[in-house]
Amino acid sequence: MSKRIKVQGLQRWVEVRHHSKAQRLTLRINPTQRIVTVTMPMGCDHEQAVKFLSNHVDWIRDRLTKIPTAVPFVNGSTLNLRGEHHSIVFTNSKAEGPKVVAQVLNRGARELHVGNDAVSAPNILRTWLISQARQDLTDRVEFYTLSLGLNANKISVRDPTSRWGSCSCNGNLSFSWRLVMAPPQILDYVVAHEVAHLAEMNHGPRFWNLVSKICPHMDRAKHWLQVHGIDLHRYGAEN
Repeated sequence: MSKRIKVQGLQRWVEVRHHSKAQRLTLRINPTQRIVTVTMPMGCDHEQAVKFLSNHVDWIRDRLTKIPTAVPFVNGSTLNLRGEHHSIVFTNSKAEGPKVVAQVLNRGARELHVGNDAVSAPNILRTWLISQARQDLTDRVEFYTLSLGLNANKISVRDPTSRWGSCSCNGNLSFSWRLVMAPPQILDYVVAHEVAHLAEMNHGPRFWNLVSKICPHMDRAKHWLQVHGIDLHRYGAEN
């Protein structure tokens, strides 16, 4: 259960929640929804949360200013698809149905035409992007597991805020759908990274040697994510 509170010095609500496994008060900022959340142990009260937040106001403001400007899915906005710049066009035609069509215009301009009305179109576009991400991710998982003679269990596509992919001990792989907006070699690296965990569930030397062996552009991809990764979270977000 959570509730919202106001803290002096912040021009926004802060979400406060208790968690049974929390050992201390922690802060988190969701880069997509711009939500500030403080999680605290069950024994903490409202006053402790306010004091904790007041002591970290400068840190919160600094982090919020570093989050790139949101780019909501609206008619006329833009996004990158597989690293290529696209303009979003809502056709406002229900006759076309809930679909998305990628078009390349004269001189190389690219557009994503989204059918249906402006109210439904953002969700239609998001769903389509997730399906495109699942397709790309599944293809690369199959490629790397076949190359290494490994088997993945379930592949999930989600919208995490702190990681691009993960691998569980039972062979389940999970990825951020936002990777479909990055250049293909970035998605490729993240998949190679997580598939390598099927063989090495650690980040030791043998793991990194395996990743670099199957993904020679590993270092460039890691650097790209460090510099540009946060930018992917602004698409589809609200101001």
